[in-house]
Order: sequence, then structure tokens, then C-alpha cells
Amino acid sequence: MKFLNKMLISSVALASSLTAINPSVLAETDSKVKSGHQTSQLALTKKVLPDKMDRFKYETNFTFKYPDAVRGIYLTGNSAGGQKFDKLLNYVEQTELNAMVIDIKDDWGNITYTPEDPDSPYADIAKNYISEPVEMLSKLEEKQVYPIARVVVFKDSILSKQKPEWSFVDNGEIWKNGRGESFVNPFMKEVWDYNIGVAIEAAKMGFQEIQFDYVRFPEGFEKREDSLKYSMGEYKGTSTNHTQKRVQAVTDFVAYAREKLKPYDVKVSVDIFGYAATLPEAPGIGQNFSKISENVDVISSMIYPSHWTSYFGITKPDLEPYKLVSAYAKLEKEKLGELKTPPTSRPWLQDFTAAYLGKGNYLKYGKSEVQAQIDALNKNGVNEYLLWNAANNYTQGVDYKP
Repeated sequence: MKFLNKMLISSVALASSLTAINPSVLAETDSKVKSGHQTSQLALTKKVLPDKMDRFKYETNFTFKYPDAVRGIYLTGNSAGGQKFDKLLNYVEQTELNAMVIDIKDDWGNITYTPEDPDSPYADIAKNYISEPVEMLSKLEEKQVYPIARVVVFKDSILSKQKPEWSFVDNGEIWKNGRGESFVNPFMKEVWDYNIGVAIEAAKMGFQEIQFDYVRFPEGFEKREDSLKYSMGEYKGTSTNHTQKRVQAVTDFVAYAREKLKPYDVKVSVDIFGYAATLPEAPGIGQNFSKISENVDVISSMIYPSHWTSYFGITKPDLEPYKLVSAYAKLEKEKLGELKTPPTSRPWLQDFTAAYLGKGNYLKYGKSEVQAQIDALNKNGVNEYLLWNAANNYTQGVDYKP
């Protein structure tokens, strides 16, 4: 594969630069790590990055202004590249909405457009869903709709199949979850670079923000960590337990990605489970809300009422969207308030009906339910949000800026 050949060259170059580091630099790095913690891969990488990267700034042909507050909707590659795009763009223009989150690397690992460069390492996994990405961005610029590129990171069935050694193997086969999806291994720096490469291409194209999704291990990983075959990469030699290794790997990826994207002048956001903010850390999936938040410009907690069990004293959260979102917003504000440089809070809200919860456990979501979530955020001082509907059919008549 083209990508694998380029990855090999990149790995050799990185290895050469590592061997050239002065021992005193390594000693300095070790001295800056708090007692009881291992030196992270990121600490070393920061010493290796050349100074010129901070001075270089890539400029695109597009000019976007950050909105007063981002209020956005999600678009699949098919919607962004099809007839639905103009319809959704018109809807955004006619309302107080002002942003679009667009799939650039989707939930299966496909790149949703064909790279202009035929030698692109991603050319062979590209789908021509968005046939004219530059024209699409031009339309967004004309309407000043803020463009966010969604990059699904560690859920990647395509890369898992191509590179089993970068994935999780179960009895000689690539492990799949109950939905038939595979994940690649967050411990592997090769996987980091693969996804950051996609993000850089999106930034060069003109997207103003990179939103990383599925920045985690598979759900319930702690129950199968000993039965699957996988590499721990450079985390193998650390003395911390497996839970902390996962947390460190996920946190290091986010910080590393943000550093690599600095020359492209884009914001970095991460989607995270809402319940991660209610725990010191989510042990199986490696998400620590505070540590991830410290390394991003925007944190987007997925707080769909349908995705909660009986948290916050609410027995059936899907039936009480205002109460659920309000309770979460108060908790998150407290958690972010503990950080020196908290990111912008921009939660994902529910604009879909969760009939799968069964009779009596869900509401048919429409104008009132979507409005309730927005109002709850607003009352708690959170003015940014994103709306999720997998089919990209959004409720009309909502006051998006209460």
C-alpha cells in the first residue's frame, strides 16, 4: 500500500531523530514529569519536533470568521456531496444555525472525498461521496457557515483489515463488536500518524476545525483486554496498570494531534462520552474528561438524553431532556472550572427519536424536545452546541438562539 510505504519512511526518519537527541535533553524531560508517573511518549515527541514548525503557518484560500457561538448540525459524506447539501445549507442560512460538522473520515474508515493527488496515501480508501470538496467549502465561505471536519479515529474497520497488527486479534481473526465494527489500537503511534495525516489534509483543504471522534478503546475493553492479542507499543514497559496505560495513550494522542496541527491554524475538538465527566476516568475506553479537555480547544460531550441510564436521579432520562441536560451542564461547568485553561464547551444534543428504548422509555423528539435541550444549556451559560441526526433530518421551527 502507498500509505504503508510512506509510513515506513516516516518511521525511519523518526527513529533517526530520536537517536540524535542529547542525553541531557532526555534527563531534562524526565525531571519535568511528576513523581510516580512515567515519561509519556508526547513529552519526548515535543523535544523532537523542530522549532521551525511553530513558525510555519499554512494558509488556505478561504476566509472564515468564528461565529458568535457555534450552533451546528452533522452531515455525512453522502449528504455533504449530494443534493441534500444545498437544502441543509439553505436551512442553516435561514436560521440561527451557523456551522456544519462534515464527515471526512467516516465510521468505517473511508475517506469521503477523492484526493487531488493520485499519489496520496489515502487514495485507495477514498470514496467519492464529496466529489467537489473545494466547491462545497466555497459555498460555506460565501454563507459564512463554519466548517468542521469530523475524523473518526480508532473505530476503523478498513484499516483493521489492512493492518491486523495495528488492531485487536481474537483467535486469529480481527475482533469485531456486536455491530460488526472493528477498532484500531490507540497504543500504536502508527495509527496516530495515519489519522493525523487525514486531519492535516482536511486543514489544508480549508476546514477551520478538526473534530476527532471515537478517541477511545472499544466499549467494554476491560472485559476482553486479556483475551485479545494486541501490541502496547511504547506503553508496554511502563509500570502503571492497564487502565492507566489506556488513559495515557488516549490523552497522549490528543495532545500529539493538537501539536501536529498547530502549523495549520485550526482548532481541535474531541467528542467524548457524556458519562466520562461523571467519573474520575472511564476505565475500559481510556477517556479521562479532564485530561482530554486540557489538550483541546473544544470539548464536545455527547449528552443525548437517550444515552443515559438513571443518572442525576432521573429514572428515564429520555423523557426529561431539559432536566438531564441542565444537570449535566452544571456538572461539566464544575469540572471545567478546575482546569487552568478550560476548552470551549460545545455538547452534542439529540435531534432523533430513540424508539429502541422501548415503549414508555422514550419520547418522539420534535421541536419541544430539541428546544428543551438548547434552553437547558443556555440557562447554564453554555451557548455552543451541535445537533445529531444520523440521517441528517433536522427538526424545524426551533429557536436555535434563545
